[in-house]
Amino acid sequence: MSTTPDHVTVLGLGNLGRALAETFLRHGHPTTVWNRDAAKADALVAAGATVAPSAAEAIAAGDLVIVALLDSTVARQVLATAAAAVAGRSLVNVTSGGPEDARALAAWAAEHGAQYLHGAVYAVPQTIGTTESSISYSGSETVHQRSQSRLDLLGKGTFLGADAGLASSYDVAILAGMYGMIGGFLHATAMAATAGVRATELTPMLLSWLADAFPALSTFASEIDSGDYTDGESSLAMNQAGLATIIRASQELGVPAGTLLPIKDLIDRQIADGHGAASLARAVESFRNDA
Repeated sequence: MSTTPDHVTVLGLGNLGRALAETFLRHGHPTTVWNRDAAKADALVAAGATVAPSAAEAIAAGDLVIVALLDSTVARQVLATAAAAVAGRSLVNVTSGGPEDARALAAWAAEHGAQYLHGAVYAVPQTIGTTESSISYSGSETVHQRSQSRLDLLGKGTFLGADAGLASSYDVAILAGMYGMIGGFLHATAMAATAGVRATELTPMLLSWLADAFPALSTFASEIDSGDYTDGESSLAMNQAGLATIIRASQELGVPAGTLLPIKDLIDRQIADGHGAASLARAVESFRNDA
């Protein structure tokens, strides 16, 4: 297969991969796709895509190769089957994985003559190509600059730096915060249900409270970066007492307090070390002490 400067290849046609390919096609970019189950490409073919019979042939067709596979293990396996085809290509991997996965693939790409950019997608597939989509990138700045006009079609792009693992470092940290929030939400709805309060009734009040509380995170972030926790407006001791009350109430309602016990343990350890008057943000030091 021959390639043109604006030709894009998409490896993997799950929900994300299909959305990426659809976006490139919608903007007129010649697009080659590959997927182990070729039938997933039928709708894309109808929209103008070309299906490659192998990952190697798909990579050979595009100067910009987007990798959107199940996980980092599958990404490594698929790229390994096409190692001879990647030389001179720009690989942009938006497959979920950890920072070390990204760094390992960047090293592999360099060994095989390719340039590597890692992307962390903050969007659901149906928002790809809209203002609701954003993607953080790290790795080859050359790839980001050369391909920016095409990558920006997918959503708002932010280049974080040359370390290929940096985008994933942000990603897993942000997702840890997200899942912590979801865990708290599920716990809250379980507690409310014991009083006959529906989740849809509780949620507007919870969202209102969270909106008011979120600015405190910026204050905590400054304290964490500086290591100065002397502003005890929201002290560890005060939060220890509040958490103890909530945990007891939850248990009395028959709702396990598993989402709250770990944060209380972090606080308890700091107070045991004599920091009860310090800011709640100091609880992060309990993570660091375990490192």
